[in-house]
Amino acid sequence: MAAETTILTLLGSLRRQSVNGRLLDLAAGYAPDGTRFTRWAGLRDLPPFSEDDEADPGHAVFELRDVIAAADAVLIATPEYNGSLPGQLKNALDWASRPRGAAALDGKPVTVIGASPSPGGTASAQEHARVVLTRSGARPVGEGLRVPHAYDVLGAPVAGWLASGLTAVLAELTDAATAGSRALVA
Repeated sequence: MAAETTILTLLGSLRRQSVNGRLLDLAAGYAPDGTRFTRWAGLRDLPPFSEDDEADPGHAVFELRDVIAAADAVLIATPEYNGSLPGQLKNALDWASRPRGAAALDGKPVTVIGASPSPGGTASAQEHARVVLTRSGARPVGEGLRVPHAYDVLGAPVAGWLASGLTAVLAELTDAATAGSRALVA
């Protein structure tokens, strides 16, 4: 029997009724067999990143690093604020990129998806997140998935393009996580 693949989901929004939270909930239903989703909900608890606090950043930062390190891959769902990713998500990625050389994100496969009421979805936020992830040592996987007109799309029966998009994104992320696990064993 093949080992289970654990995908950590990170929600870049603090809203209780976030469409991106709904997108992550929906995504879990399209994961390949043998995939388990876990969600970290401590984004609100992270202190602002400061190099002065790197030696003792606090419980929330240690928890974030631990859940990322324990996962085989990470799936981020981000809104787009003013053409970029939300500050609290950038802050989490900054904390997860430390300490240099031993960061939780080092080599970790990550895919970014996002939903927005705008017609462009979250293209800019996803692009900016991939830049941050690459610089942080993570392995961005694929082009992600943009969900435009989110209130209509996520409030109705699942459209075929969304189902196939989630299936493809999650298969690609799971394959990258499995390939990474095989490389560690070899």
